Amino acid sequence: MFEYEFMRQAVLAILIITPLFGLLGTMIVNRKMAFFSDALGHSALTGIAVGVVCGVTDTNLTMVVFAIVFALLLNFISSKSGASTDTVISVFSSGSVAVGLAILSKGGNFSKYSNLLVGDILSITQKEILFLFILFLVTVVFFCTCFNWLNAAGIHRTLAKSRQIPVRLIENLFAVFVALVVTLSIRWVGILIINALLILPAAAGRNLSENMREYHFFSILFSLFSGLAGLFTSYYTNVATGPMIVIFATYLYFGTYLYKIKGV
Repeated sequence: MFEYEFMRQAVLAILIITPLFGLLGTMIVNRKMAFFSDALGHSALTGIAVGVVCGVTDTNLTMVVFAIVFALLLNFISSKSGASTDTVISVFSSGSVAVGLAILSKGGNFSKYSNLLVGDILSITQKEILFLFILFLVTVVFFCTCFNWLNAAGIHRTLAKSRQIPVRLIENLFAVFVALVVTLSIRWVGILIINALLILPAAAGRNLSENMREYHFFSILFSLFSGLAGLFTSYYTNVATGPMIVIFATYLYFGTYLYKIKGV
């Protein structure tokens, strides 16, 4: 299968995307932001709709910009509102998705956007791989530089502030990186399952790890394994790649969960 250019590019994309999912997924799981990342994924439809209304030909740009604004707005409202974070996220997510679907479905045109629901990793181009690689490098630098601050803010925000940690800035930066990774990966992974790729490898890694170092190692390892196994299996079974990756990640989660129970 490596005789085909699209398969070589798909493998390279998997080797870049999945470590990003594994890395960010650890903090998303720790900070209980699964609903947040899911809302970002669904907001992609609204970002595309904004581009259509504004007459922008490159909907990727409007999708990314809208996701960043959406993420920062969620962070701000969640910190100011008396309602629970889940409630605030649900309200914003439901409203934005409804607006996006209403715009894109006008005149029965939604069918040309339906491929975004499951994605197509085999359609990725070299230029898009380059963008992903740059995002990967920037995300790794951010994580290596700010992980201790981000982790401290996740454990106890008040204590982190007392140690002069810029909690609001760190949380906003993390939200922006999650928004970028989610929106730039949607076309190849799919709106319906992208959140699972962020959560499942990290959750499986947490079942086996005893410290943060092991947590990150297992999360990235499981994410890479799920991505490659899903890609190869989808090639030989003629099934969509995204769902196959999630199926392998699900197997890993339940396998590590059972292992954890037996070891207790």
